[in-house]
Amino acid sequence: MPNTSLRVIARVAAKADCVEQVRAILIGVVEPTRREPGCLSYQLLQNQAAPTDFAFIEEWESAAAEQSHFATAHIANALRQLPGLLAAEPDIRRYTVVK
Repeated sequence: MPNTSLRVIARVAAKADCVEQVRAILIGVVEPTRREPGCLSYQLLQNQAAPTDFAFIEEWESAAAEQSHFATAHIANALRQLPGLLAAEPDIRRYTVVK
C-alpha cells in the first residue's frame, strides 16, 4: 500500500537579536500540534552552525490535516507574535514519499 501521508519541511529564520523570542514561540506550538488530529510527527530543530535557522519536520496523514493545522488557536497565536521577529517569511515545502 502506498504511503499517502504528507511530509513538510518548514524553515523559519529569526532575526539575530530575536532568536530566544522566536525559539520560545516555536517551542510553544510543538506539543499542541502533536495532539492535533492527523499529525503523525512534528519536530522542531535548530541549526547548530546558524542558531537563527529553525526547521519543523512534519508528517501529516493528509494535506487536509496539514491545512487544518493553520486554523488552530496555537498556530494563529504564534503567527500573530512572529512578525517583526523574523528575517524572512517562513519557507514551507510540502513533499510526498517517492520510495
